[in-house]
Amino acid sequence: MASDVFLFIFTVLFLNTLIGGVGVLSFLFVKKNLSRIAFILMSFSAGTLLGGAFFHLLLHSLEEGHAPLDEILLSTLFGFLVFFIFENYLHFHRCVECKIHPYTYLILIGDGLHNIFDGIVVATTFIISIPLGVATSIAVLLHEVPQELGIFGAMIHAGQDKTKSIIYPMLAQSTSLLGGVLGYVFFSSIEQYAPIFLPFVAGGFMYIASADLIPEIHKSEKWQKIEGILALFLGLAFMWVLKGVEG
Repeated sequence: MASDVFLFIFTVLFLNTLIGGVGVLSFLFVKKNLSRIAFILMSFSAGTLLGGAFFHLLLHSLEEGHAPLDEILLSTLFGFLVFFIFENYLHFHRCVECKIHPYTYLILIGDGLHNIFDGIVVATTFIISIPLGVATSIAVLLHEVPQELGIFGAMIHAGQDKTKSIIYPMLAQSTSLLGGVLGYVFFSSIEQYAPIFLPFVAGGFMYIASADLIPEIHKSEKWQKIEGILALFLGLAFMWVLKGVEG
C-alpha cells in the first residue's frame, strides 16, 4: 500500500514538473506577434501572482487558523522585503543595460518555493486518502497551468530565449518532487509551518508583481497598456474562479 501511495505521489508531481514546459505547446508554431503575446502573458502572470497570493496562499493560512494574524502579516512583509533585498543586493532591479531582466529568476525562486509546498500537500493528502490526493492533485495541476504560461511569457518579455524559458520553469517545477519526498517522510510534522511559509511566498509574489511586472504595463503604449490591464484582471479572475473550484 505504501509503495502504491508513493507511486501516485511521484506520478502526479512528475506531471506537475512537465507543466513547467507547457509554454512550448503554445509558442512552438508562433512566428509573428511573439513580443505582443509575451507582453499579454507577462501581464496575465502579474494577475495570477497577485491572485495566488491573496486568494490562495494568504486565505489558506488564515483559514487554517494555526498562526495569529500578526504573524501571518509579518511573514508576508518579510517575504516581500527578502525578495526586495535579494534583487537590490545583486543589482538586478531596473538594470537598463542588462539584456535579460533578472526578475525572471525571482519568479522562478518564488515558484520553486511554492512548488515545494504543493509537493508537500499532494503527498500528505495521498497518505490520508487516495481519492483526496487525486482531487488535490487536479486542483494543483489546474493551478499551475496558467501560472507557468504566464512565467514563460514573462521570461520571453524580459529577453530570455525560448529554450531557457521552457527549461528553467521545468527546473522550478521539479522542486515539487522534493516537497513530495518531504511530505511523504515527515507529513505528521511539516504542515504546522504552512501558516508561516505560505505568507512568506505570498509576499514574494506580491513584490514580483508590483515591483517588476506591473511597471512594465505602465511603460507600455496606450492600446498595449489596455491589453495588459485586461490580461492582469483576467489572471486575477482566473485565480478567483479556481479558488471556487478548489473549494
